[in-house]
Amino acid sequence: MPEPLEPRRPAAYIEGAGGAEAVLEVRGVERSFDGPGGRIDVLRGVDLSVRSGEIVGVVGASGVGKSTLLHVLGTLDRPDAGSVRIAGRDVAALDARDLDRLRNRTLGFVFQFHFLMPEFTALENVMMPLLIAGVDEAEARRRAGAWLHRVGLVDRASHRPTALSGGEQQRVAVARALVAEPEIVLADEPTGNLDPATGDAIHGLIAELARAEGRTFVVVTHRRDFGRFADRVFELIDGRLHPLEAGGGEGDA
Repeated sequence: MPEPLEPRRPAAYIEGAGGAEAVLEVRGVERSFDGPGGRIDVLRGVDLSVRSGEIVGVVGASGVGKSTLLHVLGTLDRPDAGSVRIAGRDVAALDARDLDRLRNRTLGFVFQFHFLMPEFTALENVMMPLLIAGVDEAEARRRAGAWLHRVGLVDRASHRPTALSGGEQQRVAVARALVAEPEIVLADEPTGNLDPATGDAIHGLIAELARAEGRTFVVVTHRRDFGRFADRVFELIDGRLHPLEAGGGEGDA
């Protein structure tokens, strides 16, 4: 059985109350789309600064633009206006190659649909980001096994996704997002396809790993009770972020 990885703080993490620097910062971000009835303004001047090691939740009803915001934060989409800075770098100033490098080295993604490759085992799915990055296969296997241990699935390493439950599949997706040790993990409705109890378990797992690893998490979700697991929570309303009190919750939105 692989040994679990030691808890690790990323280089940018600074100990001390309120003493962590911003690793993700957006200012005045706007994004619109052409719809059947004309132009639709989805993001209308979003401002957000996320500190290293922080868990930030973004809640809101379906269709308000949470996924659009996450795609902009993750450089999967470009804003019409405003700036996005990741690890101190202005995304707009990067060419395609540098942007790919920043995305691959700094960001991890967890989506509502786990997007596991059905022909590969859980272990092989978690190994994939490391293999793409050029990590030796034996080392990739060791690190992937350690992360499956961390998410409680080491005994399911040889199972393919179809043999795993929905919650287990999402745990594999979380391990895959973290195996390359990204500084920032962006999660888009990671419990959207799960029942409330399993969703709570995934949210709790995210919070546990974020605390232990010093990882920065931004989670968009329709579940307002994610505030129980977050340092700060915002609600996306009419294209802007409004702070909510973290630690509480009013059940599913």
